Amino acid sequence: MRIVDLATTGTAEDESVIGGVAAVLLSAFADGSFAWSSMEAALTEVRESLRPGRLSLMALSDNGAPVGWIAAIAGYQGHTWELHPLAVSPAHQRRGIGRTLTGQLEARVRERGGRNLWLTTDDSTGQTNLFDIDLYPDVLAHLTRLASDGHPIGFYRRLGFVITGVIPDAYGLGRHEFVMAKRLSCTIGSTQDVRSTHTAPGSRGDSDRAVSKSETVADWDAGGMS
Repeated sequence: MRIVDLATTGTAEDESVIGGVAAVLLSAFADGSFAWSSMEAALTEVRESLRPGRLSLMALSDNGAPVGWIAAIAGYQGHTWELHPLAVSPAHQRRGIGRTLTGQLEARVRERGGRNLWLTTDDSTGQTNLFDIDLYPDVLAHLTRLASDGHPIGFYRRLGFVITGVIPDAYGLGRHEFVMAKRLSCTIGSTQDVRSTHTAPGSRGDSDRAVSKSETVADWDAGGMS
């Protein structure tokens, strides 16, 4: 498997490559759980990832076919980037592709001076204990008790991301959108740049399962998106 920068390798003008990456995105979200319910929508998403201020990386199989894709968008004057999206072809999940893509993305964000990486991931299928729960009025109290079963939140936690917020009822009553973030580097209290190497207690090798959006994500452990 090789990780290739989609925007700088001469493949950006190759419609067959763009189409291959879009097909990965579409297949990873084949349940129609997010916006990429058509090839046209998927193609638009991939092409937008090639704009300035973006990062776009694809994983290629040994025969050169796209099997995974991750992208990010610069924000907050380049200090903080949004991971959006992460997708792995169903036939190639549970092989660590999502973990590898995320690690490569983090390295490139650091190279560009980014200090934080954030993402959102929703629960519309009941994979967290807060599904179908009214979070108001004490939203933060509920958030401290968040647990997941098969949700990509677990995958991202193992990579060092933490829950930083939630949008209650984002996709309907009880269908919440969770916000996660990871510090990549900092200079707080020091003149030396310190890179974050935090991973959640009990981390283990990941096995790809599905895709989450900016989640959302797409390649997580069975115990764990986007």
